[in-house]
Amino acid sequence: MAASHRTADMALPQAEINWDRLDKTKFYLVGAGLFSGISGALYPISVIKTRLQVVRADSVHKTAGSIVRHIVSTEGIRGLYRGFGIVITGAIPSRMVFMTSLETTKAATLKIAERMELPEATAAAVANGAAGLLSSMASQTVFVPLDVVSQRLMVQGTVGTTHYNGSMDAVRQIIKADGIRGLYRGFGMSVLTYSPSSAVWWAAYGSSQRLIWRGLGYGSRDDVEPPSQAKMVLVQASGGIAAGAVSSIATTPMDTIKTRLQVLKSETEGTPTISQTVKQLIKENGWRERMSVKQEE
Repeated sequence: MAASHRTADMALPQAEINWDRLDKTKFYLVGAGLFSGISGALYPISVIKTRLQVVRADSVHKTAGSIVRHIVSTEGIRGLYRGFGIVITGAIPSRMVFMTSLETTKAATLKIAERMELPEATAAAVANGAAGLLSSMASQTVFVPLDVVSQRLMVQGTVGTTHYNGSMDAVRQIIKADGIRGLYRGFGMSVLTYSPSSAVWWAAYGSSQRLIWRGLGYGSRDDVEPPSQAKMVLVQASGGIAAGAVSSIATTPMDTIKTRLQVLKSETEGTPTISQTVKQLIKENGWRERMSVKQEE
């Protein structure tokens, strides 16, 4: 057992850097740069996904390919980046709130889990899951207004939406029509969507890595050399893929409802409710097509 712990101590801490070992300046500066770059590369996918989630049964453009062709032909490549400016401007502080909450909560919870003498994979799942849940809840207070504005811009021009002359005009019109509460439309659904999703993702990510390392012999033998950088990246990527698959299956329906709440008008007077949105979704396409949004991506 002692040898097992020595090998685990040799390999796994190299694969995961906790809060007390982080260079905070590099963490925030480099993280902000990487996050901005990744967001820019993936943003068109978010635009297409959002359009798919609000498309109506009688729409001409009902597939990802058709939507891309329509946007590019009518607006150019810029159409795939509607709302990107406000997302980047606000997402960096939102991300800082998220990552700070994530790492501090994970470190504290992991110490508690270790004192309870839980198995390594279970302790990682508990610590990462709790951290993902709480950090997502904290970041939603910053993220939801950005999400509302950016998604309104993404879908403007489609049936049931309003036209805006940029991000600030969208903010002004939303506040004028609904007050500050309008910027938090769908907040409850966002928490119900992203917080469990974050908990599931981080729990699966942390525990799957531990299981993969064990499968590769780390922590079970004392004659294993430390993992190479390439091997650590491969294990982390594998954990990310597994986590993404599990969390997306669990949260796609709620994400679709949330998006519709945030961007579409009610067929009756007033703000649409969750029950109205669900009924309209089922009336238009049923649950099967809503679940296919992830496959269309």
